[in-house]
Amino acid sequence: MTRITVRVEGHYEVHEAPFSRSYEWHPPSVTLVCDCGQELTLSSTKTILTCRCGADHSAVIRDIQEREGRLRDEVTHPWRYDAQEQAQQHMKDDAAYPKDSTWRYNDITSGSTNGE
Repeated sequence: MTRITVRVEGHYEVHEAPFSRSYEWHPPSVTLVCDCGQELTLSSTKTILTCRCGADHSAVIRDIQEREGRLRDEVTHPWRYDAQEQAQQHMKDDAAYPKDSTWRYNDITSGSTNGE
């Protein structure tokens, strides 16, 4: 009997830098042990659906894809929900990098691109 040993929900990993934040998607996945003993890690983007023994694990992939479709909006769009963290980061960055620092962004709404 195939046994799932690890199940990872799809999520974004947040990377912060001065005055910026980026999000890297990690799709949902499961690690399973096939009847033959081989350990496989499958995700919704996996194209190999069979084990070396020939067992077809496409049903597991379909289950992962269905679960991915039911993820909460907070998981699939975290940038909509982290306004407080963004505000705290902005205050921290303002304090760490003075107004004339090269790390600060230029105000593109001012119409001037030469730093005035």
